[in-house]
This record gives sequence, structure tokens and C-alpha cells, in this order.
Amino acid sequence: MKITQKITPFLWFDNNAGQAAEFYVSVFGGESRINNSTPLENTPSVVEVAVLSVTLAGMDFTFINGGPYLKINEAVSFVINCEGQAEVDYFWEKLSAVKESEQCGWLKDRFGVSWQVVPVRLGELLSGKDGEKAARVTQAMLKMKKLDIAELEKA
Repeated sequence: MKITQKITPFLWFDNNAGQAAEFYVSVFGGESRINNSTPLENTPSVVEVAVLSVTLAGMDFTFINGGPYLKINEAVSFVINCEGQAEVDYFWEKLSAVKESEQCGWLKDRFGVSWQVVPVRLGELLSGKDGEKAARVTQAMLKMKKLDIAELEKA
């Protein structure tokens, strides 16, 4: 078997790894799928599994129902690089579930996973030789929850 991805993120869920996998596959579509699962004893449903291999937007993950011992937290997040505002808006609408956690393009979903929904344009605006422009863009970004490309460009 050929290794196609050297590092695979492993997410620990209390008891809803199957639900999370189905949700993320529906959000990311395209190259997203549940590859296989190891069911709990005598339960054929993907919702009642112990371990799942999942591909989201072409990236492999492992999800586990490990119980309440370890909690997902903000120490780890995943960046979604977006081509334009419509894509930023789509992922924000689908994933954001904890309004008080929103800041500077970061959000938390209903499973506690943190995401950075970032337009590629932000990197373009922050790079280059104009340090004053980058500072203005940074200040504009710091005031936002969901990133607004038009507002960042105005800065």
C-alpha cells in the first residue's frame, strides 16, 4: 500500500465521530467521503462506530469515539483556504456554531473543532513591500469576525 499523505490528523470525539464524519463530508463535498469504519459491537450504522477513516476535500483524517476523557479545543485548528467571498460565506454559514468564539476568521463548529476560514486574497494583501498597507489590513481584520474581502481591500 502506497502512502499518499505522510501526516493524518486524528480527532477524538466523545461518542459522535460518525455524526461528525457525515456532517463534514456533506459540508466539504467533492473529494470528501467516509472511507471505512470499525463499528462498535453489533452496530452496522456509521453513526455508531469506534473508528472512521475520512477524507475531507482530499485530505485524510481519522475520527475516533474515545469517550469523554479528552476534549477537542482551540489549540488545534484547520485552515480553509477560500478563493472568494462566496466560499468564505459558504463555509462560515455551514460551520459556525459558537458565536462567541468567532474572531478574525476563526470559528468553532458544533463538534468543538476550530476552523480558520481565510480568503487567499488576505495573504496577497498582507504580503508585499507596503508595510503600512499590511498594517491597515491587519487592523481591519482584527475588527472582523467573518472576513470580508471587500473591507480588507478598502483598508
